[in-house]
Amino acid sequence: MKKFLGALLSVTVALGIFAGPAGAYEYFDEPPFEAYKVSQGDSFFYIAQRYGLDYRELQRINPEVNPYNMQVGSIIRLIEEDSNQTDPAEDSYEAEVVRLVNKERTSRGLDPLEHSPAVRNVAQAKSKDMVDNNYFSHTSPTYGSPFDMLDTYGVQYRTAGENIARGQRSPEAVVNAWMNSQGHRQNILNANFSKIGVGHYENTWTQLFTD
Repeated sequence: MKKFLGALLSVTVALGIFAGPAGAYEYFDEPPFEAYKVSQGDSFFYIAQRYGLDYRELQRINPEVNPYNMQVGSIIRLIEEDSNQTDPAEDSYEAEVVRLVNKERTSRGLDPLEHSPAVRNVAQAKSKDMVDNNYFSHTSPTYGSPFDMLDTYGVQYRTAGENIARGQRSPEAVVNAWMNSQGHRQNILNANFSKIGVGHYENTWTQLFTD
């Protein structure tokens, strides 16, 4: 199994961003059941059984929750949030990173990468985790290595890589920074990769690549 890592910390100082209030959820007292508050000893499997759901689907729609370290009091979504609640700016930034990466690849005769929703979920969770836990590293205090994260989220791979960056304010800036760094450029131009996931959260960026 091949693993490739690359980190990049920009000298740019990111501006503070206001985080909106958490969404309001209905708990399990009566239907419709929208969310569940974690109690001691809970697991995705137990919660899924309680509500007649697939535990793998619960993991998919709660990518920020570490299934091996559920925090008491944290909120588990039981149904997927409406797509119109997604920040369109975040989606467009991530899509633009993928477009720019594929432009670099195809200009060199390499196949473009598929933007995988499963890999994107992991990348987004990693970027958010770095902000929430105030660190910048390939090794997360919550999830472990990026390869541990891929395993935790059930992503199958033989070859994988990660690029991270912080401080860049646009897709163009972060891709340029990665392309000007040998290790990051090698990940972007690795012919063994066929899928990419991009996560952007408060000017913290994660690229995950798999075969």
